[in-house]
Amino acid sequence: MTEERIVETPATHTTVVERSGGGGAGWLIAIILLAAVVIGGFFLLNQSRNDNAKTAAVTSAAESVGDTAEKVGSAVTPGK
Repeated sequence: MTEERIVETPATHTTVVERSGGGGAGWLIAIILLAAVVIGGFFLLNQSRNDNAKTAAVTSAAESVGDTAEKVGSAVTPGK
């Protein structure tokens, strides 16, 4: 909350206005932005891990199919 204090000096006709406070809203916004960055980073890293897991699963399946095809080829081809 902002507080104002007004000081007037009649001899010089000078008015000084001092304002203090109001920093709490800035901290709240900074904390919310920091939380959003942390949560976004977590989801980004998690998606990267999921993509790597999918790639590894497809690679493993392709190797398995290749091994099976090689075994079938050896069984069909006489002399091997």
